[in-house]
Amino acid sequence: MATTKKSAEKSATKKPAAKPAAKKPAAKPAAKKPAAKSPEKKPAAKTAAKPKPAAKPAAAKSSVAKPTAAKPKPAAKSAEKTTATKAKPAVTKPTAAKPATAKSTTTKPTTAKPAVTKPTVEVFDAKYRNLFDAYAQGKLPFAHGYIVSSFFDEKSAYSIYEIVSYAGVKEIYMAGNGLTFVTGGKKVYILIEPDTYRLKHQEPVSRAESERIPKRFAELDILITKNQYKIMTSKEPDESYGSFTIMKPMGLNFSVVFYDTPDMYKTINDFFVNTFNKQRKVPEFDAKKAAANVVNVIEKHMGFEGEFK
Repeated sequence: MATTKKSAEKSATKKPAAKPAAKKPAAKPAAKKPAAKSPEKKPAAKTAAKPKPAAKPAAAKSSVAKPTAAKPKPAAKSAEKTTATKAKPAVTKPTAAKPATAKSTTTKPTTAKPAVTKPTVEVFDAKYRNLFDAYAQGKLPFAHGYIVSSFFDEKSAYSIYEIVSYAGVKEIYMAGNGLTFVTGGKKVYILIEPDTYRLKHQEPVSRAESERIPKRFAELDILITKNQYKIMTSKEPDESYGSFTIMKPMGLNFSVVFYDTPDMYKTINDFFVNTFNKQRKVPEFDAKKAAANVVNVIEKHMGFEGEFK
């Protein structure tokens, strides 16, 4: 029993272990809660500080809302401006497209038509051309033109020239060694006779075939040069009807067609000055006089007027 009492005493005495329970001055931390006094003052400041940032986001929201509200307005204005500016050129473009292009395209064919009506004269890039080359290239004038052909004696200066004017050609075609023109024409003859010619007193119409022209002395203008050559030119042309043929030249001979250009007669004059002087040895001074006489006959009797216009 004593043991039990002792143990009971011990247990009774040990119970003061409740001291740790008394030590529960864990209440001290609870008592320390008076530190809450300091939070009462401090939190007041903290809470006062907190609403201020709350006010800032509100201000931020309003500042954000304002630019968003401001942005759409200028966007609408710029859209209106762009549509207005775009609409203006859209109106001007159709008006610019309507007039000039359609009218210019319609007027051009009208200007092209006269170019077609003047077919073989003004479109060429030369004042005269080899007759048979021009025919091969499709560049013979059908409206009107002059053809000059030569027939030279290879052993002497004896020479014959034929000048043919024509107009209103219906057809041109090759016939054997010649080129046939289906139209009327006028022809002038030029005869150069050197002083050494053996039959110089014989009428040209009565001479041998290769030396003959269908003219008598009375029908010719005769120029005697310084080297005693006689240059004889028809006073008036012979006229042919229906058609005529130009034979293809051989050797030194030529056939040339002259186009109707503004300086056509000057071109013919220069051509004869050159051929008389360079090819037939006529002095230049006399060559110029003879060429002027030839051109005078052409202009006076073979111009492109009346039936030749």
